[in-house]
Amino acid sequence: MVREWDARTASSAEIASLLDTLNAVLAADLPQDPPWQRSSLREYLTEVMPGQRRISWVAQAEPRGDGSHGDILGQVHVLLLGDIGVLEVLVHPSVRRTGLGRELVRVAGHRVYQEGFSSIGVEVVGDTPAVGFYESLGFVREYVETRSVLDLSTVDWADLTGMAGGVGAGYHLEFHPDGPPDELIEAYARAKAEVRDVEDGELRPSSYDAQRLRDSLDCLHRRGMRPYIVLALHEQTGEVAGLTEVVVPAQHPTRADQYDTIVAQDHRGYGIDRAIKARMLLELRSAAPELTEVQTWNAQANEAMLKVNAELGYRPDRDWCEYSVDVGELVHRLDASR
Repeated sequence: MVREWDARTASSAEIASLLDTLNAVLAADLPQDPPWQRSSLREYLTEVMPGQRRISWVAQAEPRGDGSHGDILGQVHVLLLGDIGVLEVLVHPSVRRTGLGRELVRVAGHRVYQEGFSSIGVEVVGDTPAVGFYESLGFVREYVETRSVLDLSTVDWADLTGMAGGVGAGYHLEFHPDGPPDELIEAYARAKAEVRDVEDGELRPSSYDAQRLRDSLDCLHRRGMRPYIVLALHEQTGEVAGLTEVVVPAQHPTRADQYDTIVAQDHRGYGIDRAIKARMLLELRSAAPELTEVQTWNAQANEAMLKVNAELGYRPDRDWCEYSVDVGELVHRLDASR
């Protein structure tokens, strides 16, 4: 049975069942990834940025003898933002190849079409069954990044300390748990805006103006995801010359997610990119002692950042792809195949 579902009002048993399915999918497709925990999972599933909406459906087994809902075997949610709907589908490995995934996509596709959106995007992890699944539905690959993972147990901390101190004269680094101080928000947003058309995939947009940046930081906190920031400040002007962001999610606190790393065009060539990322790792040793790994994503054409990551000890893991499809064509194809 597929039904619309709201994590805000779902029972604790349903949240736990969804977590079981999520971890079963990870074990099958990404066995090296840490399992998720229940901490702040409900908030992770419900909190969104201003102007965004999330709509979800679940597929459940037959009701139990006491009349309660059966286990959640599949889930789809669509995040409506800008002019695109971003899809995410989970299907328990025990019920794959039964048509359940296609039905979940069909239901979500109809809603996106009714809402007036013209396209659906989805992130697809390379070397998993999701690649063939989405391509069979007509999704087309638009963008590819490489995910790399750093095992903190392999880091040479003395070497890293040297990297963190390798920034050019005229700059100093600052560490800010929870986000940049308010007096630097405007300069921080300007630094991010400078590279907005260069390094972002469409499905994970960054925030480029001060108010949206504040909203983004607030949303992260509400979702149980703590941000950490390292800034490189140009001493003469006080401008943000570079920044790097790492987020530690309560849902998998042993593996952090690297967000943006940016060096403003006028400040490149002074060792800022390597220094701020090294400083971040040094700070996280005490700020987030549960951490054992950090994962990052980079465009394959971004050779400079890939080189920095390799120097820090990151190792390429797998491709991370963005696919998209015309909503009308998707709905027609799925309806016709029923």
